[in-house]
Amino acid sequence: MENYQIDKYVQDGQDPKVVEKIHGKILDMLTPGESINYIALQKKPAVTLLPDSITVSNKRIFLCEFTKLGLATNFEIFSWQDVKDIAFKEEIFGSKVTVIPFTGENLTIDYIPKTQARKLYQLIKAALDNLQNQKLEAKENKIVIENKPVYSAPKPEVKEEESPKTFQGFNTTPSPVAEETKPEANRPEPVRSEPFRPEPARPEPVKVEQEEEDEITAKLKKLKSLYDKQLITQAEYETKKAEILSQL
Repeated sequence: MENYQIDKYVQDGQDPKVVEKIHGKILDMLTPGESINYIALQKKPAVTLLPDSITVSNKRIFLCEFTKLGLATNFEIFSWQDVKDIAFKEEIFGSKVTVIPFTGENLTIDYIPKTQARKLYQLIKAALDNLQNQKLEAKENKIVIENKPVYSAPKPEVKEEESPKTFQGFNTTPSPVAEETKPEANRPEPVRSEPFRPEPARPEPVKVEQEEEDEITAKLKKLKSLYDKQLITQAEYETKKAEILSQL
């Protein structure tokens, strides 16, 4: 069963016995939802019983170094958020693979076979790019939420097609004064105790009212135009409108 589990980690010339030993150690350190993706082994020109290795999971990088004839193991572990970049340099005998963290010193393992070094580079670069895309998406979502407009009360509507006389409940009933301007011949002559004196001619209030009404309507329309163009605030619009209507 154990050999079946490590088969996919020895397809690029890795030593099965060493992979099995490292695989068992890494399994004990995996967190929930974490899995091993690749194991690269150091291969020096001289015989090395327990070479250094680099293991990549879907969450972290494990740099493993055996010491004291395999009796002790040193691990340097980085999560993807801690890794700034990955670099490798191909040489005559394998490649140097360097992990570059955001803080601390760079860590390098040499004599990694070139095929394994290239595979490591691809996997780590893909993981770092994926993390960067997630950060950008989270940032964009945050900007969209912060720029979401705050709900405001709907703007009051003034229907342009309505007659100015009907605005704000203005009475359109003909003024009784206008009826008093009918010719005197159509009225019964009142009984007076004093000698009849003709009344002085009265100004036509309807005409004056129409002129005042046109001026107020023009002011209201101009005020509404300023508000629609967002040159004044809603509070300024309401205040000025009330001031104009008070002149009625």
